[in-house]
This record gives sequence, C-alpha cells and structure tokens, in this order.
Amino acid sequence: MPGPGHFDAHADVYERARPPYPPALWERLRELGLLAPGVRVVELGAGTGQATGPLVDAGTVVTAVEPGPALAERLARRLPSVTVVVGTAEEVPLPAAAFDLAVVATAVHWLDLGVVLPAVHRALVPGGHLLVWRTAFGDPDAPVTAFRRTVAEITARRPGPPRPGPGELDTEEWVRRLTAGDHFAVRHVEHFRWSVELDAGQVRDLFTTFSDWTSAEVDEAAAAVRALGGRVLEHYVTPLVVLRAV
Repeated sequence: MPGPGHFDAHADVYERARPPYPPALWERLRELGLLAPGVRVVELGAGTGQATGPLVDAGTVVTAVEPGPALAERLARRLPSVTVVVGTAEEVPLPAAAFDLAVVATAVHWLDLGVVLPAVHRALVPGGHLLVWRTAFGDPDAPVTAFRRTVAEITARRPGPPRPGPGELDTEEWVRRLTAGDHFAVRHVEHFRWSVELDAGQVRDLFTTFSDWTSAEVDEAAAAVRALGGRVLEHYVTPLVVLRAV
C-alpha cells in the first residue's frame, strides 16, 4: 500500500482536488479562543495548505512542516508568509516553548505518536493546545447514495485486510492514543458534518489523492459519476479533537 509519498507524487492534483475544511470547524476554533492574530502555530503534515490558508487568514504566524518537497514547494508559493520546513514531524527539531498551538489536519494517521507527542509538548508553551482533525470521505449516518454504493462495491473487492490503525471516525480510539503518555488532556471533541457536490473530474482528482485507491478504482468511481448524470452529492464528516498540554 502506498505511503505518504503518494501525495507528493500527485502534488498538482492534491493542490486542486482536496476540498476545504468546513467553515463551522473554523468558527468553533474561534469560539474556543484558539485563533487570533499573533498566535504562533506549528502545523505538521501541512500538504499544500488546506488548513494553513485559513490559519494565515486568522492572523496566526505559521510554521508548516511538510515531508513532501513538491507539496512544500506549492505551499511556500501559495502562502509566502508561512515558514515552510521540509521534513517529517518525527525528524524536524522543534524549538522549545516556541508555539501556542500545534495543528495536525488529516495527517495524524501517518505520525509516530510515541515520538511526535512528546516533541510537540516540548514545543508548546505551558497550557498550549494541540488540534487534530481529519476528514472521513463518506458519512455513515447520511442516506446511502447510488454513488456511495458503488464506492462500497469497489472497496469490498480489495484483497487483504484494510489499512491498519483506527478508522477516520473512531474518535474514541484516536483520543485514547493522543492522550497516552500524559502529555495532553482533552478539552473539546466535536464532529462536523458537511456536503459537497462534485463532478466526474473532481471525483477523479480527489480519489487519486487517496493513498489506498488504485488508478483502476479511480477510473471506476469517475465512470460511476458520469453514469449518474455527471454530478454527485458527497456527505463527509470532520472530527475535531482539541487537546491542552498538561
């Protein structure tokens, strides 16, 4: 199965295809008092800046850590005010007590938390926060659409076990892992449900960025969109976990 390098190989597609996070998530972070001008943020696994852009728009000062050089180059070009560091979250040395906030957006499943959590704790000021969220591309509580039935049929044909680790919506297990080691305590947990309409080209691009989808599977998903009239309404979920350094 491809690793995180899959995203760097598809940097152009990733930049245009990944949808923004729901506005309600950013509103909640503002309500919690976490986003304000001058807040110092380190973002781990920043990609091409789907989370970085709104952080900059909120007035925060962002250092973005991204292991993929092609992704990092696009991020630096798109957001020149951001300090971009090429490297993994496990390898990049973070200065002590230098940040008020750490953000991991749709990247936590790639991290060695036994290494990253202590490093992030040291990098945060006392009482600083770690924000973790990711998007589940498919809402199990939404009505099952014809397109989602096709997606389920495609993934059901895959040989072998699914990708190891907790699922996108196994929030309880993610909370357990993120609080292991007594570096962080939970402050807030919330799931944001949202929808987006996509055409066949957008589905092709988006599904190409999924590390566990083959090109043949992507072609089949795009063909399903065309067969269903050319556009589909997708229902997604973004779980947010807000943790305070202890």
